Amino acid sequence: MSRTTPQESRQSDEQTLYQRVASRLLEELRDGTIPPGERLPGERHLARHFGVSRATVRQALDVLRRGGMLSTDRRGSHATLPGRPVEEPVSLTFPVGTVPAGPGAVDRATVTWEAPPPEHARALGLAPHRPTLVHRYLSARADGRSLRTAVTSFSAVALAEVAELARYRERADGATPAQLGRAYDWMRKAGLTLHHRDSISQVGDASSVRVTRRVRDQYARPLEITDLVVNAEEDTLVYEFTLPAAG
Repeated sequence: MSRTTPQESRQSDEQTLYQRVASRLLEELRDGTIPPGERLPGERHLARHFGVSRATVRQALDVLRRGGMLSTDRRGSHATLPGRPVEEPVSLTFPVGTVPAGPGAVDRATVTWEAPPPEHARALGLAPHRPTLVHRYLSARADGRSLRTAVTSFSAVALAEVAELARYRERADGATPAQLGRAYDWMRKAGLTLHHRDSISQVGDASSVRVTRRVRDQYARPLEITDLVVNAEEDTLVYEFTLPAAG
């Protein structure tokens, strides 16, 4: 009767572990948790996500790479399952996935580095009075009548992992124009899968509507929160969504 040595047992366990990680990662690729064409999160994040070592993650990635499920270039590893490439713009625009306010409207957007509203700080897991990047957006008619206003606060995770957002800290004087229409695209290109939850409520009388959007990534980490107020008598709020086809 043959016996398995401790070393062989460890090797077998390690092999089983990285194969399990490869299988779970493949499931996320197929169900759209990591969309086709997206850059995968780094090894450190994947290791934390799956509760394994970075060496195990590297082995799992190699399995998928050899199977044609991933490709690697100077920007990292990318899912190669059939689907829309990452270069194609997403339909959700910032802030809050709305279309432009329309002809004749004047848009103004700026950023500041300051403590966000208390409800934003709680949603983002920020300590009270801790500053972050706060984006303010105003759209008004030529006569000055407000159509929509929005305040967005970004989390420490978003600023740490999305280089394009982090650069705005140097311009966060509240006066320099800051058009962040591609913010969601920047997040995706940084390897983040976006999950958003929108809630809609009336503000005061029926003439105004508030939309609150909370965006998190594939690890349930908060990325941003936006409060948008729309003058329902003067403006129309439009949402567009793109969903991956069922496998």
